[in-house]
Amino acid sequence: MVNLSQVFKRSRNILIGAAHFPPLLGYVTTPGLRVAEKVVTADVRAFVRGGMDGVIIENNYDLPHTQFVHPETIASMAMVGTRIRALVRKPLGVNVLWNDYRSAFALASALDLAFIRIPVFVDRVRTSCGIINGDPRAVAQYRKHVHAESVAVLADIHVKHATLLSRHTLLQSARLAFRQGADAIVVTGRWTGEAPELQTLKDLRKQLGASRYIFIGSGVDARNAKDLMRYANGAIVSTSLKVGSAGTHGVNVKHWNQRISVQKVRALRKQVP
Repeated sequence: MVNLSQVFKRSRNILIGAAHFPPLLGYVTTPGLRVAEKVVTADVRAFVRGGMDGVIIENNYDLPHTQFVHPETIASMAMVGTRIRALVRKPLGVNVLWNDYRSAFALASALDLAFIRIPVFVDRVRTSCGIINGDPRAVAQYRKHVHAESVAVLADIHVKHATLLSRHTLLQSARLAFRQGADAIVVTGRWTGEAPELQTLKDLRKQLGASRYIFIGSGVDARNAKDLMRYANGAIVSTSLKVGSAGTHGVNVKHWNQRISVQKVRALRKQVP
């Protein structure tokens, strides 16, 4: 197990900013890698200036997603990720959507990243790109294969944007994830921008105990952060920190060209210092 309090230099009120890439190489809507580097760099700087404890980079706008990405996606994320790694002294992580833990671990090893997020770890779900079966044994084997044992795993349970097919309760999935090597679990609402129920977090904390790391993976903002973080160690935040109103932009709610506001980051940080 990775000691997350050593990674983030705290054990509570951990705030991780999610920097979303625009569509990358291979997608007809890509603005190109120079633009990708420019916009992601701007967001990362806003996160750092605003006081976030870490940053995770994600290929959110590569729509439609595939379970495992193509080589051009990995090349794009590696190129831009190298630039971000040079800028950030705080813990940096990666999430390769939809569920490409192999590319995530490979990027983590190559770029000296501290953590990855795995959307489907122990559950079986139906997604827009098909049915995905969590395979924690394969995750563990590949983690060892690329010498990434020191890279922390943040594993979603009952992940958003998916229909749960397995019969585990949320608590059963949480306990199974920890038994299978997750360093933290990530709990979300059903959709981007939707927070998990406060009572759900409260019950999960009580049942898991104080030593297990719980992250909130959607819906946290300056209005609800103080209440939600009473029962979680940290949160991964992006949408609520972007400038501009929400629109009809599909699963991501906001467009890739809407930037992170340092003022919004600071307001969130003020609520959970």
